Amino acid sequence: MVELSLPQNSKLTKGKTFGKKGKNMTCLKVYRWNRESGSNPRIDEYFINKKKFGPMILDALMHIKNYIDPSLTFRRSCREGICGSCSMNINGTNTLACLKPLPDSKEINIYPLPHMKVLKDLVPDLTEFFEQYKSIKPWIKSGKKNKKENIQSPEDRKKLDGLYECVLCACCSTSCPSYWWNSEKFLGPAILLQAYRFIADSRDKSQKERLDFLKDKFKLYRCHTIMNCTKTCPKHLNPAKAIANIKKLQVSS
Repeated sequence: MVELSLPQNSKLTKGKTFGKKGKNMTCLKVYRWNRESGSNPRIDEYFINKKKFGPMILDALMHIKNYIDPSLTFRRSCREGICGSCSMNINGTNTLACLKPLPDSKEINIYPLPHMKVLKDLVPDLTEFFEQYKSIKPWIKSGKKNKKENIQSPEDRKKLDGLYECVLCACCSTSCPSYWWNSEKFLGPAILLQAYRFIADSRDKSQKERLDFLKDKFKLYRCHTIMNCTKTCPKHLNPAKAIANIKKLQVSS
């Protein structure tokens, strides 16, 4: 039987422990890695009192950074689930830390988004992800330069519901096995949902051009409808449905 194992320099080691067990104490086990140290990634344990901060995972991480360990690194901004900055893997699920309530369990495991290069601690490298976003030309192409307002009916505007709310947190794409293995070619659920957002927009006049760009066995058709993307989306969107709609348009165009 073949035995698979991580490279020696990627194996997790036991890190530092801050605080100790007690009443109202929750243990956050947090992934830590600093490329400048030359050391293996480690798991640090933080025992913190839930009564000293707000109800969300992000509140706990900010409490740790402000009062216990200022070296802890993570992204955050709006705290309202509209910027997508604090995406990470919490207890095995990709989500936004600002929207994830602290569970009742005494132990919480926090890792960066899976299958992405890590810059430091909980911060993934999203360079390739945003290059893919750039490739779909995420702006309305209305054709001729109009001096008048580009009006859209309420019915056509409603078609964008469930699409425009995407905050590009990358939770869905990094939960997709097809994206794990083909991220350099497959655009992934988040980018394809964004692509459909412009394809479905009645004000955009380049639908054929957009569909032709996606007519590729990797960019679009590497999706196998596993549905991890829809299950994990912290905004409760349905990237799998958007991808299916693109495929329907490809057949009918």
